[in-house]
Amino acid sequence: MVKAIRFARIGGPEVLTWEDVAVGDPGPGQVRIRHTAVGLNYIDTYHRSGLYPMPLPSGLGGEAAGVIEAVGKGVKGLKKGDRVAYAGGAPGAYSQARVMQADRLVKIPAGISDQQAASMMLKGMTTEYLLRRTYKLKKGDTVLFHAAAGGVGLIFCQWAKAIGATVIGTVSTDDKAALAKKHGAKHVIVTSRENFVTRVKEITKGKGVPVVYDAVGKDTWEGSLDCLSVRGLMVSFGNASGAVPPVNLGVLSAKGSLYVTRPTLVSYTLTQAELAESSKALFAMVKSGKVKIRINQTYALKDAAQAHADLQARKTTGSTVFVP
Repeated sequence: MVKAIRFARIGGPEVLTWEDVAVGDPGPGQVRIRHTAVGLNYIDTYHRSGLYPMPLPSGLGGEAAGVIEAVGKGVKGLKKGDRVAYAGGAPGAYSQARVMQADRLVKIPAGISDQQAASMMLKGMTTEYLLRRTYKLKKGDTVLFHAAAGGVGLIFCQWAKAIGATVIGTVSTDDKAALAKKHGAKHVIVTSRENFVTRVKEITKGKGVPVVYDAVGKDTWEGSLDCLSVRGLMVSFGNASGAVPPVNLGVLSAKGSLYVTRPTLVSYTLTQAELAESSKALFAMVKSGKVKIRINQTYALKDAAQAHADLQARKTTGSTVFVP
């Protein structure tokens, strides 16, 4: 038996419980992993709250790193003792150990710690597809990124700067503004006292931006559309403030023939080849020093409820990891 965080009903952080669970031997195409670090992501709160419904009772979490303890039949390229990491798949990363499909794992290269890997796989590969595939960011582009001091935001700001793009970031406090600037955001808007639409129009001299990256959701949706230039792309990839309400397509026409997409990491890493390419690009950026992964908060895994409360209260910045 090992310990894991589970929940039997949807609700606030208080529904999370620390329980004994059984972990069996890996079947064909599977491995058993002993987790050494587990990542915290905002999507975990969506599963817990019921915003993204799932069968209950359930485990939680989709990102972790660890060491392979056992290998099932037919697994190639992985062996006992390998350090591996993953992002996505069935929730259950909030555990001391689990069985996983081998083809959803990537080896952690030398020079990257387990805690770094656990904190960057989901957020880092999300950044990869956002700026390399959802919209191919290029030198000279100016873009708007909401929640620039969050886990994805800090990675995005560094990566975009390395490309030669200009990031306009939004944050909620002056401390977060300083953090976003330190990580590469050229302009930072503190939304508690500034209107981000007005400021974006000022910064871009009325032109707007070709793309808005938004994980906030309901609270920033309408303003984000107003920040886009003609034929601009609205990338809505999260719901921190709640789900975006039903969209009147006529509004997109009236505001300049806008495009909208609602991407997910699952869709961008469907195949093993896509997963390998995305993680390879991420690891290369981190090893080059152009993107630095800093873990700003660490919690014991049994204290997951407190971590969720702090995350939703905007008390955290950047990456957070659990220690099993």
